[in-house]
Amino acid sequence: MRFLLVDRIIALEPGKSVEAEKTLPQTEELFLDHFPGFPVVPGVLLTEMLGQAAGKCLNVQRLPRGNAMLAEIRNARFRQWVRPGELIKLHATISQNKDTFAVAECHAIVAGVKVCSAQLMLCFKPIEDFAPGYRDEVLERFLSQQHDQTEPTQS
Repeated sequence: MRFLLVDRIIALEPGKSVEAEKTLPQTEELFLDHFPGFPVVPGVLLTEMLGQAAGKCLNVQRLPRGNAMLAEIRNARFRQWVRPGELIKLHATISQNKDTFAVAECHAIVAGVKVCSAQLMLCFKPIEDFAPGYRDEVLERFLSQQHDQTEPTQS
């Protein structure tokens, strides 16, 4: 399994809020063991999805502090099972955005029902510490689509 846990960004206000989506297909190997006969998305992966979405909201600011990384999970609550193939809507609102850390109030929704929520703390890692040429393809695709929508049409 690759740990790219955001498929698409729906809406983003840099440094303030993000709405994104993720679907884990039935074919993911993790569903063979979690749990046999009753496959569900692990809570830790739901939390990581929320952290990655919040990170994209912060990273788009392109501040010199670097990229956001999940540092602490606070008050995580899991309310309902999430099954393979279900569309998970990820929501994060940044409640604190400092030079050294940020805090995000997050929740995930499936079929209109809140399935989990968590307060997450993120820290920042300098860009140069990442692999050379590292790109966030999901974020770049969203920004490209936004740019295309704001381009004036030629007459």
